[in-house]
Amino acid sequence: MNSKQARPIVGTMIGDPAGVGPEVIARALATGHVHELSIPVLIGSAAAMERAVEITGVSCSVRVTRSIDDLSDDPAIVDIIDSGALKASELPLAEDTVRGGEASALWLDEMSALASGGAIAAGVMGPISSGSLKLARKVPGIVSPTPGESYLVLLTGPLRVAHLTDHIPLRRVCEIISPDLVALALRQIDGAMRNWGIARPRIVVAGLNPHAMGDEDREAIAPGVARARAEGIDVEGPVSPDSVFRQCVEGRYDIVLAMYHDQGHIAVKTWGFSGNCAIILGPSYLHVTVAHGTAYDIAGKGTADPAMMLSAMRTAASLAAGRGFPEER
Repeated sequence: MNSKQARPIVGTMIGDPAGVGPEVIARALATGHVHELSIPVLIGSAAAMERAVEITGVSCSVRVTRSIDDLSDDPAIVDIIDSGALKASELPLAEDTVRGGEASALWLDEMSALASGGAIAAGVMGPISSGSLKLARKVPGIVSPTPGESYLVLLTGPLRVAHLTDHIPLRRVCEIISPDLVALALRQIDGAMRNWGIARPRIVVAGLNPHAMGDEDREAIAPGVARARAEGIDVEGPVSPDSVFRQCVEGRYDIVLAMYHDQGHIAVKTWGFSGNCAIILGPSYLHVTVAHGTAYDIAGKGTADPAMMLSAMRTAASLAAGRGFPEER
């Protein structure tokens, strides 16, 4: 297994070839900061990466490799596994296409297979397009729609937020929250963070209602927190949601468990949008991604900010090696 190597092998799927994924990856690799923590390899189209190198003007060359055992580990060389899912003559740019969706889905499967089999220690997903995937009739099975099967975790500096529920209407959130669901999430978050190198994670749970003073806070959230605490998990809550995120920023806690999508996302995007990244808890391997989309409006212009991609690649490497969260770059 590569998971605890000083510099683990981290695979990055380049995202939809029509978007800014290849460009921000090229610029992130060109900083040299990715190689400080990992031995990177890309999964996708070599032609798309060659186009991105030309667009961004970075100094590196693209090299197709057939084996994880044959990586160059040279910041001036972009190693990529290209299975031929997309021909160089059919590269889309700034638009959703069937071929882009088919290629993205295949590259995701290839990255998952490498990670699940232990060939790479973690996988990073470039920005994909739901439009292209729908055209190709592909549905990525990364995030489960069933609460308790997967969790989205957003990271921006000291603020780290896991979400108990994601794309669910607020009315349904009130019905779904239960002591069992809260305790399950706390166990999974605590276990994941320990694997990442945080010896005793300090977790706090955000309340659902103002000042955490509602029926759901008393009857569903608090009993779940008490159950997790009785199992030895260092957790507090429910804490008033209007102050809990600031407390995490100030270093009182390592991570906040938010109750629903916007409760966590608004805090993260307000505190520090540029440079954040996301982890999806649920897959059998460490799965990290960026918190932005394909940005078709600037695709091909070489102006896309690589900060989120750089953060995702460095975070995946540091957590896979069991070193905890990396220092910001």
